[in-house]
Amino acid sequence: MILEPVLCPECGTDDVIKHGRSGAGKPRYKCRNRDCCRTTFIRAYSYRGHLLEVKQQITDMALNGSGIRDTARVLRISPTPVSETLKKSSHLKAIHEARLAEIAPTQTIVQLCKWKDVEAGLDEMWSFVQSKKQERWLWHALDHNTGEVLAYVLADHKDAAFLELKALLAPFGITQFYTDRWGAYERHLEPVFHTVGKEHTQTIESKHLTLRTRIKRLARKTICFSKSTWLHDVVIGLFINRYEFGYSI
Repeated sequence: MILEPVLCPECGTDDVIKHGRSGAGKPRYKCRNRDCCRTTFIRAYSYRGHLLEVKQQITDMALNGSGIRDTARVLRISPTPVSETLKKSSHLKAIHEARLAEIAPTQTIVQLCKWKDVEAGLDEMWSFVQSKKQERWLWHALDHNTGEVLAYVLADHKDAAFLELKALLAPFGITQFYTDRWGAYERHLEPVFHTVGKEHTQTIESKHLTLRTRIKRLARKTICFSKSTWLHDVVIGLFINRYEFGYSI
C-alpha cells in the first residue's frame, strides 16, 4: 500500500487533517497552520475557478489591464470567482516596510502628489467608482532620490486623506517635501520643509502614466470602470504592493 502525503496548496505544510466532504462528496482537508490564509481545501477541484494557479492568473491579469469579464472569458470561468479572488486580498500594506527598515530617518527626501482631474493641466490624475460623481483619489509618496513609493492612501479629496498619509510617513523622518500647489499641503506642511514646483514632480508623473497604462479601470476612456470602491482600491493596492513594495502577491 502506498501512502501519499497531503500538502496544503497555499503554504506547503503537511500539518493537514480531514475536514469532512464537499457538496460533490470529495474529501475536504483543513490546514492547521495559523499563518496560512487557506483554512480548508480539496485536492482535486472540478471547477477551474477554485484552482490555486487560476487564482494567481486572476491577480496577474488584473494587474496587466484586464477587467473582471475579460479575465473570466480568457480563463473560461464565471466572473464571480474573479471578483471574489481579488476581494480576498485584504492583507495589503499601505507602507513600504522593507524600505523603512533599511534607511536612516534623516536621509529621506520625498515628493508628494495625489490623483486629480488632469484637465486642470496639473501633474495629477483622476479616477472614479461607478460614476464620475463618485471620485476616488490616490495620495502617495515617493522617495525623491530613488523614485520608490514609500506609502499610499486611497480616499477622497479632503485634508483628512493627506493627514492619514502624513501619519504613515512619520516613521521615515522626512526632511523635505516637494509638492504641487494643492491647498492641503500648504495647510499642513511647515514652509521650511515644503517646496512647491512642477520641476520636482517629474518622477511621480511617470508613476501616474504607468498606473493608467497597466490598470485598465484607471484609463480615461474605457468601459472597464470600477463599480465597487473596495475592488477599485484592492486592484490599485495589489499593483503597488507587488511592483513598488516588492511583496509576492
